[in-house]
Amino acid sequence: MPTYKWKAKTRQGVLKSGELVAETKEEVMTTLKNQALIATSVRAKSKELKLPTLGKGVKDKDLAVFTRQFSVMNDAGLPIVQCLDILGNQQENQIFKKTVLSVRNDVESGSTLSEALRLHPKIFDRLFCNLVEAGETGGILDTILRRLADYIEKSLALKRKIKSAMIYPSTIIFVAVVVVFFIMIAVIPTFSTIFDEMGVDLPLPTRITLGLSQIMRGYWYLFVGGAFGIVAAIKYYYKTDGGRHKIDRLLLKLPVFGLIIQKSAIAKFSRTLGTLIGSGIPILDGLDITARTAGNIIVEDAVLLARTSISEGKTISEPLQESKVFPPMVIQMINVGEKTGAMEGMLNKVAEFYEEEVDTAVSNLTQLLEPMLMMFLGTVIGFIIVAMYMPMFKLISTLAN
Repeated sequence: MPTYKWKAKTRQGVLKSGELVAETKEEVMTTLKNQALIATSVRAKSKELKLPTLGKGVKDKDLAVFTRQFSVMNDAGLPIVQCLDILGNQQENQIFKKTVLSVRNDVESGSTLSEALRLHPKIFDRLFCNLVEAGETGGILDTILRRLADYIEKSLALKRKIKSAMIYPSTIIFVAVVVVFFIMIAVIPTFSTIFDEMGVDLPLPTRITLGLSQIMRGYWYLFVGGAFGIVAAIKYYYKTDGGRHKIDRLLLKLPVFGLIIQKSAIAKFSRTLGTLIGSGIPILDGLDITARTAGNIIVEDAVLLARTSISEGKTISEPLQESKVFPPMVIQMINVGEKTGAMEGMLNKVAEFYEEEVDTAVSNLTQLLEPMLMMFLGTVIGFIIVAMYMPMFKLISTLAN
């Protein structure tokens, strides 16, 4: 969605400005009006050439620590402005520090905490802002902040498990590619010179290896450029609606990895929706927010269908079952939760179960991939070594006879 720059006045005549991510200019005007601001200027932000940066502006870990500390300080009875002042000034991340202090200034000027947070959607998403708003409305902000801190910490732990499952095989594959590339570019040409001087007929494996080495030395830039090109093409295709559907569906069908992605998506769905419902967010709003944070378009579509089903007076479980993403156990537990009115408890139990399942799946994946990757690397390196020594064995055999 486009970003809009805005300028506005408070009822006291204080000038304020900022940026908002929204679909239309009218949506920005409505948001400012709801925050008791009189808009004087709203315009679309021009696209800028951005140089690549390392990492995100604000890490998930920083947000998790901020929320936990905020909940503790608020529970201890400190005023919100004082909490934000302390938390803002202690931030090492300058972007986050500037954001928190800006929120403090807005709250000090008369805005509610949720209104001030909504002005920074790149850091505080809809889920965060809606929960804070529910806490302010119900007078239970300390409880909501604590629950929000628990949610962010558990979501962060789940992300770490997924990353740990991907880092090991990615590292091994990267090392294998670098080693093979180095051998083919720097080592094999030496053997090629020796074989030319020997003047012997080369076996097929040796000819294949030498041919590949010659191609890689002569056209190495095509291999490197091709690798980057493939990655860029996949990223571009993923940004299209059809491409994202196809890739996300394919990811769910991958052996081993697909199971981890599916279980993590179910855990995140259950944890997010359970937290929202338990905090007093209406079920329709909760499903909409949950869908947007699913991380997989197939899961997102299933959740949005569930939202439509409820709006028509039906159940959540039916469209979730039709999506074939959610296992029968999850469907049954959600169905029981709907009938008994214990949806929050059921969803939290599902989340806990699948978080443990992800942990187990990651451990099993690591144990499975370690010997397979080592075998793959050994086979490739072994083939190259045998191919290079076969002519020597043949020459020795000829001389012996």
